[in-house]
Amino acid sequence: MNKDHILKTAQSWTHEPFDEATITRTLALITADNDEFKESFYKDLEFGTGGMRGIMGVGTNRINKYTLGKNTQGLSKYLTEQFPKEQVKVAIAYDCRHNSKELAQVVADVFSANGIHVYLFAELRPTPLLSYTVKAKGCHAGVVLTASHNPPEYNGYKVYWQDGGQLVPPQDQEILDSIGSTDFSDINFNGNPKLIEFLTEEDDNAFIEDSIKAGRIAGDIDRSRLKIVFTSLHGTSITLLPETLKRAGYTDLHVVKEQAFPDGDFPTVSSPNPEEPEALKMAVDLADKIHADIVIGTDPDGDRLGVAVRDNDGNMLLLNGNQTMIAMTDFLLKQTDLKTLKNPFIGSTIVSTPMMHDLARSYDVECKEGLTGFKWIAKMIEDYPGQDFIGGGEESFGYMVGDFVRDKDAITAALLACEMYAFAKANNSTTYKELIKLYLTHGCYQEKLVSLVKKGISGAEEIKQMMVNLRENPPAQIGGQDVTIIEDYAASTRINKQLNKNERINIPKANVLIFYLADGSKIAARPSGTEPKIKFYISVKTALHEVENYTNVRAQLEEKIKGILASFDM
Repeated sequence: MNKDHILKTAQSWTHEPFDEATITRTLALITADNDEFKESFYKDLEFGTGGMRGIMGVGTNRINKYTLGKNTQGLSKYLTEQFPKEQVKVAIAYDCRHNSKELAQVVADVFSANGIHVYLFAELRPTPLLSYTVKAKGCHAGVVLTASHNPPEYNGYKVYWQDGGQLVPPQDQEILDSIGSTDFSDINFNGNPKLIEFLTEEDDNAFIEDSIKAGRIAGDIDRSRLKIVFTSLHGTSITLLPETLKRAGYTDLHVVKEQAFPDGDFPTVSSPNPEEPEALKMAVDLADKIHADIVIGTDPDGDRLGVAVRDNDGNMLLLNGNQTMIAMTDFLLKQTDLKTLKNPFIGSTIVSTPMMHDLARSYDVECKEGLTGFKWIAKMIEDYPGQDFIGGGEESFGYMVGDFVRDKDAITAALLACEMYAFAKANNSTTYKELIKLYLTHGCYQEKLVSLVKKGISGAEEIKQMMVNLRENPPAQIGGQDVTIIEDYAASTRINKQLNKNERINIPKANVLIFYLADGSKIAARPSGTEPKIKFYISVKTALHEVENYTNVRAQLEEKIKGILASFDM
């Protein structure tokens, strides 16, 4: 970090083309010369696994009209160069976060000022609807203003390509190069209202109908028997999910009223993340009060899904993302006529449960595996047009049903989760019981995600050093078990220590390390691409011979996980 560079960058924000309010705030930061000043200007915001996310404020490392305007100007230039003989079209959506609507208008203005036709949602809508709209309207690209489940001070900018999936190579780097060659003075904020078309309820209805077509697969059952509690955690899914479930036949639906209104402060939760049990506490409390079967919770932009179900003792249990993915994928495979499909496959990621491969083998379908992030699952569909995609997910509570949307989709996935439970209930079972049956067949898996938060400049350096240490001094043992295989996705190498063999990994490079142990355990280390975190993904497995032993076996696996964490001093 160069102090002179930071000051020089900040000083460039104290005159035109920046507005008076931005100049005043920048001068105040320069005078303060504190951590906020340094972190606002020490680098440019970067694109990660889920697009660009950052704290809102003044500076090159902040979300504001200028950083997003520069992105949009660079993207506009790229699009017009790539499609010189076409009327370029883009779709724009936004979530419940502070300034999202205003920033979406800024983005629409810049696109339209560059002669690009814009489809803009008049009100907040879930991210999967944006992905759907890009395809439905024949757009060349799409943008959604969201920071997913990050804290309230964040916002973000996700870019989608023609297929409805997020940016992947080679477009991602080419667009970044175009943005990099754009100056703030190049931004054209003078929008052309004639090129901005607002989307209507008809566009919502088309998505809902296709969602039901893809997710309502349980056959002729009485869906009114399933009692559902739903919370949108102050986010966007309230606009589509209740209507989707009701049209699909789920009439016994109870919405957590205190969390039903969109609010970027997320006043009833410490974190609007359905991965965390505390976020769904109000929903679970309501479920216990009214004796509901299932709880559905979604994150602010409506792409991530949390599911809680009754265990064998009648208690509500939040399934982890791997369990939800396994249960829904098995149900999808069961209910799909696989003989009618061309070389069918399911999709997963390198940090998700290995049990997806077991499932695939049992149904004689392929399981393709990609890097973290749904853009890689969407890319699988594009890369293999001769194969039919059934569904896929990742451990971080994301799932995609079919290929009509090319991103994780909490709306259709919520419908699938309800179908799965309603079908089980119609057959005197539960989702929990069906999951344990899968463990009997394929082995009992237990996964855990540990995230270490390291904020600011020093935190970023600390995370970087942790990965360096793991690469330069890899552990020989973890949790008392020998490390047998080390996969380094940055170097594209797989080192099999038992066979003394090195292989190449044919997946795009990424800053990920995976350690496999002699007992079959798997530990992945990966810095987050969108948050100031380093994440450790742990998967352990053992045989389960009787349903009655599940609680004891699970406790044994938890002890094994504790031993692994102790090896990393966590």
